Amino acid sequence: MEIEHYNFIKIWILAIISLCYCYYISSKLPKGIFKLFSLTLIFIFFLYLPLTISSVHLVGITAFFLSWLANFKLLLFCFDQPPLSPPPSNLFHFISLASLPIKLKQKTPSQNKSKPPQISILFAIKVIILALLYHCYSYKQNLHKNVVLAMYGVHIYIELELTLALAAIPARAKFGLEIEPQFNEPYLTTSLQYFWGRRWNLMVTSILRPTVYYPCRNHFFEKNGDRLFGNENGVATNLFLFRCDWIT
Repeated sequence: MEIEHYNFIKIWILAIISLCYCYYISSKLPKGIFKLFSLTLIFIFFLYLPLTISSVHLVGITAFFLSWLANFKLLLFCFDQPPLSPPPSNLFHFISLASLPIKLKQKTPSQNKSKPPQISILFAIKVIILALLYHCYSYKQNLHKNVVLAMYGVHIYIELELTLALAAIPARAKFGLEIEPQFNEPYLTTSLQYFWGRRWNLMVTSILRPTVYYPCRNHFFEKNGDRLFGNENGVATNLFLFRCDWIT
């Protein structure tokens, strides 16, 4: 386990160095093919980094943050698209936006007054539920397989939401900005498409739309784009879980 933690720290040091190159070198190039060519090795490197870890939890975090989100954000960066363009004046700001699953928005007085207590209570409840799930796993051989599958589903949701919330804390403290929520109470959804598009892992949806959905809709599926790509988040999530399973 100590070796895994060492590799995890080393990976993120290398990732930060790579993002410094993107900030100081690639950002000076004109948008398009030249900037894309300058970042080609970074794309490949970020795809490779999770392969050096065997822990499923660390693989999931690294693959999601670097191989998925960072690569998509850098791809948009090649064509001067947000969130990395125009480049922030602060290097730490650039690294946080590129490598963390955050989307910043300005705070409002109403948000400052009402939201933090509710979020704190929900956060504490979810931590307790996650601890109970870990305890129940000791008795899963005595439980029905459908109950165990349901436990796994709740586990994935809570652990992912808590991980993303904790990852956003440094950016929130540094920039003094309110960060948009990663989930919108997915357990209250009324349809599968609404679940993937409006409630589950909203950071992924906001990245996949400009990188995949809009180009495909505009150039290939002008009439049926909404039908074909309405569940792009669900497809991407399943590919991500398959990748984690394949690595481990």
